[in-house]
Amino acid sequence: MSNRLFQGTIHQMKDAIDRTIGVVDSNGIIICCSDLRRIGENDVINVTKELSSFEAKVIGGKTYMAIGVQMHPDAAVFVDGDDDAAANYARLIAVALNGIKQYYDEKYDRSNFIKNVILDNILPGDIYLKTREFGFNNEVPRCVLLVRTQDRSEMPVSEALQKLFPDKQKDLIININETDIALVKELRVGNEMKDLEALARSIIDTLHTEYYINALIGIGSIVQGLKDLPRSFKESQIALEVGKVFDTEKTIVTYDNLGIARLIYQLPTTLCEMFLKEIFKKGSIVGLDQETLFTIQKFFENNLNVSETSRKLFVHRNTLVYRLEKIKKLTGLDLREFDDAIVFKVALMVKKYLDAKPVKY
Repeated sequence: MSNRLFQGTIHQMKDAIDRTIGVVDSNGIIICCSDLRRIGENDVINVTKELSSFEAKVIGGKTYMAIGVQMHPDAAVFVDGDDDAAANYARLIAVALNGIKQYYDEKYDRSNFIKNVILDNILPGDIYLKTREFGFNNEVPRCVLLVRTQDRSEMPVSEALQKLFPDKQKDLIININETDIALVKELRVGNEMKDLEALARSIIDTLHTEYYINALIGIGSIVQGLKDLPRSFKESQIALEVGKVFDTEKTIVTYDNLGIARLIYQLPTTLCEMFLKEIFKKGSIVGLDQETLFTIQKFFENNLNVSETSRKLFVHRNTLVYRLEKIKKLTGLDLREFDDAIVFKVALMVKKYLDAKPVKY
């Protein structure tokens, strides 16, 4: 926040208020004042701890009123005196400065700028100008990690993330909606997706152990330059949506590792329905029981190896062969044949996708 805006307002008010007024920052340093000689003095007050609620409070002969974000105010108004008039003055000044601050933040704040970038609400030419104005390094790689949570916590998730990534010059926390928070992470040259997955794991573990918050994280691609951040953000959204259908047990989903699931998710449902009707006889895939589907899953996980699959399932090899023959008879596909196995694998994913819509076929 520019101190000049505060100082200009304080200067205009000083003739109407018959006492010294000003603003201290979060560390208690006077950053603007009707008495210019006092600027830079230390009021020895911890704004965040002592003024966490927006109520006038008397400390050391002055009346203070917090301004900024509730629970974590950026600064505080002060008025000399401890009477009711001082409290009323402090409230009025706080209202005025909060309005100025909100306008300034919406127009010039770095976080709002990045939010407009990732939501694709800003022209490419403006991105270039604002990048220089805010001092962003456009040459470093960045990535968007989308944190999604349904939990309610005493501490907002955005504040918890801000504690994990306090350097606002490099890492920005953006509130998207009630459940989604985007972390725009500046990376070092040479950072790979495995490094981001490790970072995501540490975020999930910290949120769970320290704040009792369960979260999912979608990771977009690593991009170069701010203009490509919208793509990384959209990819992180897709990663979470696709993971919700195909990888329900995963808490971290990476766009680059979605594979064929990403392709299926983007197909029209009518095309998926036609595919299932062409591959299977009517109702055949629906007729597979849970034991059969579990056998198929294990068979795929063991690379179509009959011996290894039977060992993992603790069944005789002939029992597994019998089950595979039963599947062949029911569906017309022999899972021991590579081409048929591919078709069946894709068909199961397509059915899962349609069930998630949900759509009947």
